[in-house]
Amino acid sequence: MTLPFQYNHQKLLVFGGEDAEPSEFETARAAILPIPLERTTSYVQGTKNGPREILHASSQLELWDEELEVDVSSVGLCSLPGMELPHDDMQAALDEITNVASAILEKEKFLVGLGGEHSITPALVAATTAHYPGVSILQIDAHADLRESYMGSRWSHACAMRRSLEYAKCTQVGIRSLSQEEAEIVSSLNTTIFFDVNMRQRTDWMNDVVKSLGQHVYITIDCDGLEPGIMPAVGTPEPGGLSWMELLGLLRAVFSQREVIACDVVELCPIPGVIHPNFLCAKLVYKLLTYKFAHLD
Repeated sequence: MTLPFQYNHQKLLVFGGEDAEPSEFETARAAILPIPLERTTSYVQGTKNGPREILHASSQLELWDEELEVDVSSVGLCSLPGMELPHDDMQAALDEITNVASAILEKEKFLVGLGGEHSITPALVAATTAHYPGVSILQIDAHADLRESYMGSRWSHACAMRRSLEYAKCTQVGIRSLSQEEAEIVSSLNTTIFFDVNMRQRTDWMNDVVKSLGQHVYITIDCDGLEPGIMPAVGTPEPGGLSWMELLGLLRAVFSQREVIACDVVELCPIPGVIHPNFLCAKLVYKLLTYKFAHLD
C-alpha cells in the first residue's frame, strides 16, 4: 500500500461526529491510520475489527471537550483508508506499516495508529525514531510484552515492547502480567516499569512517569491496560488496571510537559452487541487529539 494522499471521503470511515469536517491529508495536522493487523493473537481473536469499530463509534462523539473547554476538530483530522497488508509475510507487513508511517511523519502530521494487535507498535516506533531521534516510549498495558519470542515468532504481540526497545527506551505503566523469562531479563533492558500492584503507593506517581520520559514521546495504549470493568473487549484481560480518570490524568501530564510525536491505541477486540468499549476507544483517541492540540496549562 502506498499512502493515498488523494481519495474520496465518501468512501471512507471518517473519524469524528457529525460536526467534524474531514480534512485532506495535505492540510490536516493529524492523520488517523487504521491498521487492522491480526497475525499472532494467542487467545481471543478479533483485534482486526478494532479500527473499524473505533471509527464507527466515533460518529457518535460530541466534539466539545468539557475538561479543556475546546473543540480541536477544526485543526484538521484526516482519516486514512485502512491498510491492506500481506497475509503470508509478517516482516513485509511490518515494513509496510513503517513505510506508510514514515510518509505521514515526513509531512509533520501527528500520527494516530488504530490497531489491530500490539505487534504494530515496533513498526510505528521505527518510523517515529527515524524522524525524531531521542524519542522515548510510554506504554500503558497489562502485559510487559518483553519476550524475545513467543509461539515461535519474534514479531508476536507478546514481544511488542522487546522489539520496540531496539529503537527507543521505554516506560511501562500498569503492568500486572509478565513471564519468568521477562522478570529475569527486565533489569538489563532499557525500560522502567510502574507495576500496577504498587505504583500508587506514591501519590505523585504520575509525575514520576513523566520524569522518566525524554522530551519527545511516543505513546502506545493497549486497551487491556484499563480496568476490565470498563474495557472488557480485549483478547487477554487481566484484573486491575488504570481507571478512566487515572488514564486521562497521566496523559494530560505527559502532553503538558513533553512533546508527543505519535501514538497508537491497540488490542480492542470488539464484542458483538457490547458497544461501550468501542466508544471508550473513540473517546480516548479524541482525548489524545485534544491534549495534543489544545493549550495545556
